[in-house]
Amino acid sequence: MALKASSVDNRTRSTVSICIVIGMCCFFYILGAWQKSGFGKGDSIALEITKRTDCTILPNLSFDTHHSKAGSSSSALVSPVKKFKPCPDRYTDYTPCQDQNRAMKFPRENMNYRERHCPPQKEKLHCLIPPPKGYVAPFPWPKSRDYVPFANCPYKSLTVEKAIQNWVQYEGNVFRFPGGGTQFPQGADKYIDQLASVIPIANGTVRTALDTGCGVASWGAYLLKRNVLAMSFAPRDSHEAQVQFALERGVPAVIGVLGTIKLPYPSRAFDMAHCSRCLIPWGANDGMYMMEVDRVLRPGGYWVLSGPPINWKVNYKGWQRTKKDLEAEQNRIEEIADLLCWEKVSEKGEMAIWRKRLNTESCPSRQDESTVQMCESTNPDDVWYKKMKACVTPLPDVKDESEVAGGAIKPFPGRLNAVPPRIANGLIPGVSTQTFQKDNKMWKKHVKAYSTVNKYLLTGRYRNIMDMNAGFGGFAAAIESPKSWVMNAVPTIANMPTLGAVYERGLIGIYHDWCEAFSTYPRTYDLIHASSLFTLYKNKCSMEDILLEMDRILRPEGAVILRDDVDVLTKVNNLAQGMRWDTKLVDHEDGPLVREKILYAVKQYWVGGNQTALA
Repeated sequence: MALKASSVDNRTRSTVSICIVIGMCCFFYILGAWQKSGFGKGDSIALEITKRTDCTILPNLSFDTHHSKAGSSSSALVSPVKKFKPCPDRYTDYTPCQDQNRAMKFPRENMNYRERHCPPQKEKLHCLIPPPKGYVAPFPWPKSRDYVPFANCPYKSLTVEKAIQNWVQYEGNVFRFPGGGTQFPQGADKYIDQLASVIPIANGTVRTALDTGCGVASWGAYLLKRNVLAMSFAPRDSHEAQVQFALERGVPAVIGVLGTIKLPYPSRAFDMAHCSRCLIPWGANDGMYMMEVDRVLRPGGYWVLSGPPINWKVNYKGWQRTKKDLEAEQNRIEEIADLLCWEKVSEKGEMAIWRKRLNTESCPSRQDESTVQMCESTNPDDVWYKKMKACVTPLPDVKDESEVAGGAIKPFPGRLNAVPPRIANGLIPGVSTQTFQKDNKMWKKHVKAYSTVNKYLLTGRYRNIMDMNAGFGGFAAAIESPKSWVMNAVPTIANMPTLGAVYERGLIGIYHDWCEAFSTYPRTYDLIHASSLFTLYKNKCSMEDILLEMDRILRPEGAVILRDDVDVLTKVNNLAQGMRWDTKLVDHEDGPLVREKILYAVKQYWVGGNQTALA
């Protein structure tokens, strides 16, 4: 009887044990599902565990502007922090790949010396570029369009050189930008009104524009209120700080020049290109520069040329050039335009406007290719450090004369979330319509999560934004607003050529290799975003070099958002601690089990002149 009773007890205990195990399994299954869904106490439990395991480095990271020096408040880290010292004050406006001293060692022919010439590894600086004394945060947009603090960009030469052209005026402790230019001393608005009488600017057909030789970018600045986004460029030359002024004003711009290498933009990118007395020799080198504009201009896009030699018969005396010289120059430009099959749609005063044909079929002269030197490259977007040639970039084939080569795009803002033609037509290998739509949805989710940590993200606090690994431009599309703009950088080593699709969404961007310095001045971006950038560049170049370049182009009290693998971000965080960045490492919005994490950072406020500040 005792044995029988014992057997019954054992079965009872076994049954109870099985029930307990089953119950626990159900409990943890429900808890896991609940936590992953992003709702309920599962998130709270996960957050508490995250805090206890030090996944959050700085629980009280502040994104506020203080304009005062602040000490580091980081927690103890696993490994020692490398402290980066400030560079000498003479480097306050250092542009590594457009260094004036290095530039003079290169040929002046075709502006080669004004192009990118980056320092070798042994000459790279491993210190923090100091802001000038008195540096303050730029004025908020749109006030920044018209006013720039003198301390941020203390160069008065343009106020003298361009005084009668109304570029910029010095008033007390600020520069004022009246909106004038060499070709529009009465203001950019009236000049743009003249353009809009010919070019469909108001209806969203023209969204992206290229300004070659932009000066202080007043043309681009005043286009913004018409919902046109201009990529402006100018060299770093005797007109000191013209691109720096543009970026301080909150206008997209880069240091650049039409020289010997191709522009760092994809083919068929811009709805409009513009030259306002930009001093580019359009008729030289067998029309090579006009052919490069043709490459980046969308079918049906417009090219605007104002200033010499347009209407030379009336203006030759004021330009201090001979009739013969100016007539020959305009005739040569007209010949090249005909060769490119551009249709001249307007010439009034000192402004002429051409329109690029929709396709090759609508260009009778192009049918006889013996008269035209076509480019041999099969990839018109392969441009990084590639030599510019006097050849015409072929357009994609079409079925009839009415079809837009490469595909038609919707007026903005409809094109922002529409499937780009490059994707719809299968021109990006391995990318489908479904891939794009999934990516678009994912970035909306990411941005929503970002804004819960950095409450200023969508408020306009960050005007100039850099996305270092832009992909299809999903991050920029998710935050698109007149209050800000995004420079969508697509790394030259990226697996997919996505920058063309970015432009087809009505966004702007540039090709870049982050093993080198970006073509901009220090302190020109308010926020830097990068997704999987350090994983992409693993074993390509130094993580430290990339972070120092980020620090160079980021304003004091600017913000950083980095997404990457947890092991990668742990290393990044360790370096960032020595760069005067306050950091916060948080979990993916789907929970702590996802290896991808997000590192938020704020660059502390400090200025040059105190070399012991980091000791």
